[in-house]
Amino acid sequence: MFKGSMVALVTPFKNGKVDEKALRELVEFQIKNGTTALVPCGTTGESATLSYEEHDRVIELSVQFAAGRVPVIAGTGANSTEEAIALTEHARKAGAKASLQVSPYYNRPTQKGLYLHFKAIAEAVDIPLILYNIASRTGVNIEPETFARLARDCNNIIGVKEASGSLEQMAKIKKLCPKEFLLISGDDALTLPVMAIGGTGIISVVANIIPRDVADICAAFEKGDIRKAQELHYKMLPLVKAMFIETNPIPVKTAMGLMKMCEPSLRLPMCEMEPANREKLVKELKEYKLI
Repeated sequence: MFKGSMVALVTPFKNGKVDEKALRELVEFQIKNGTTALVPCGTTGESATLSYEEHDRVIELSVQFAAGRVPVIAGTGANSTEEAIALTEHARKAGAKASLQVSPYYNRPTQKGLYLHFKAIAEAVDIPLILYNIASRTGVNIEPETFARLARDCNNIIGVKEASGSLEQMAKIKKLCPKEFLLISGDDALTLPVMAIGGTGIISVVANIIPRDVADICAAFEKGDIRKAQELHYKMLPLVKAMFIETNPIPVKTAMGLMKMCEPSLRLPMCEMEPANREKLVKELKEYKLI
């Protein structure tokens, strides 16, 4: 179920509130262009600045708008285990098919603490969990041995969104974990390399604006059309680089505003792009014929 191009969905805002109309349109755009799963309320969805009510509402709306056509993987991680359990239970009740669990941030738990945190969520809520490893954001890396232990001890911990940037670490996760344990790229620049070592796809930022190309690179690889996958990989690389010229989701939301997909509104402490970086982003969007 969880393979191919899965979009790390932005949360559109208008007049300081969640723009529900724009969210519906974004969901339709994704489904029409081959996206295989929606991932709301992650980093790209500015979950850190959503209120609890907004967080729950965005997940409910994503499930409602998807209407069973693609699964929703709800971002429900937190640095409080109790909070993560509550958010995950709500997502389960709302109809999400899985949960994305970022490792606890700021408090920097040990590997034992990480194990106990994820195990507690897995035991409390009967829903598949995909862990999210991104030490650049959280301050702690989930080691391959910890993944292996969790995969062995918790049947509903089914995979990882890996954004460590280390293909060596990802290969070790594949080696140590059960064959069915999902390795999902968390970095748009590594979609093809991760699939080449056994990954199932990508939870993608750039799919917010080019969902068809991201879906096509995954489909081409699965069909064995490596040449097409490589062509798409190199075509997308400059745009992918521009998506991270400033902290995500600043560039992608700016791009979506330029493309008239939604307002480019961000919540502080996210703010407008620096003019020089915005010019670089505009250049890449024009090169890609998106504006």
